[in-house]
Amino acid sequence: MVKIRLRRMGAKKAPFYRIVVADSRYPRDGRFIEEIGYYNPLTKPAEIKVDADKAQAWIKTGAQPTETVKALLKKAGAI
Repeated sequence: MVKIRLRRMGAKKAPFYRIVVADSRYPRDGRFIEEIGYYNPLTKPAEIKVDADKAQAWIKTGAQPTETVKALLKKAGAI
């Protein structure tokens, strides 16, 4: 199954996330199909940038966003 999920980047205790489309069998920080945005929780307010067109296209083709990504997409206005 294809999922839209977060990929952790950044240093220890300084997380930075990329929003990626990946096969659910791959590890969290492993191989992915496409990067569609990023999320930086350390800035005030948290910075979210998502390519809404790509996100909607992937959801139409059957990709399932995780609960966290679904909340971020709603906050960014992508869905």
